[in-house]
Amino acid sequence: MGKSRYFLLAVMVCALVAVSGAAFAAYPDKPITVTQGFKAGGGSDTLAQLTQPYLEKVVGQSFVNQYIPGATGAIAWTQLAKTAKKDGYTISITNTPMLQTNYIMNPEITYTIDELEPLANVITDPGIIVVGKDSPYNTVDDFFRAVKENPGKITVGNSGVGGDDFFTTLIFEKASGMKVQMVPFEGDGPSWQAAMGGKIDASFNNVGIVYPQVKAGNLKALAIMTEERYASLPDVPTLKEKGFNVVSGSSRGYCAPKGVPEEVKKVMIEAFKKMATMPEFIKACEDRASIIDMKYGDDYSKMLHDQEAAFKLIWEEVREQYQGK
Repeated sequence: MGKSRYFLLAVMVCALVAVSGAAFAAYPDKPITVTQGFKAGGGSDTLAQLTQPYLEKVVGQSFVNQYIPGATGAIAWTQLAKTAKKDGYTISITNTPMLQTNYIMNPEITYTIDELEPLANVITDPGIIVVGKDSPYNTVDDFFRAVKENPGKITVGNSGVGGDDFFTTLIFEKASGMKVQMVPFEGDGPSWQAAMGGKIDASFNNVGIVYPQVKAGNLKALAIMTEERYASLPDVPTLKEKGFNVVSGSSRGYCAPKGVPEEVKKVMIEAFKKMATMPEFIKACEDRASIIDMKYGDDYSKMLHDQEAAFKLIWEEVREQYQGK
């Protein structure tokens, strides 16, 4: 091959690299669709409100939320894993433990976390028991007393079968020996709204979701499911204080379908890292009592796989209890 051919080949290679780089450098050049597996007003929606104004500033594009409620998020996540284009323009808010427990509990659900590309976890949100402002229960002891006097009749809402509130209820029953009537909803939002409206006796929910309603006086917080009391709710006891070893919550982040270009992952992960340093984002989380728990890329993937293993064990422990209801 003569020098002129080497030169021509080099020019062609450089041109291809430049074209490829230019294509990825343009990402994102249009709005990004964010699917949510639950109705508005719950944890996914709260995370979207907290993150997307700041992510939009970083990436220079808008985020368009698409609500696909049903099957505790499984419809939205199946679409993400199986049919979404792998171009970075469709991502999803991913909530644990339902992201993993959907297919752990139900063999008819066929997606797994191995078909997703974890981008970033953002929030880890502790569990909480809330009742409406007009509820006769003013303390968690009042609630416990009613449950003991009416086994299996006190209605307790959760975000859906397989969610953290669902598992928390089963773990609470196992730890306390008490029995409640579980009422699943399509997300945390409908659950706390039902409690606030007096349609159910209580809602097992998450601090970051119900905090504005608690502060506004529309909901009463009875107990929190953490190791220690939470600074923003100093008068609310933990279940551990009441003698029940129940520590629970939900983590929420963003995933893309497996196979998105590396440049897309890089752009999105860097965007989350920049967002996490923005004082206005940190303040917004503090104002909503949302606990920041950033994990990126491979670290987020490890977190999801570790949780998957843990919830397989928990499900084996409570499977008979739930199926016997």
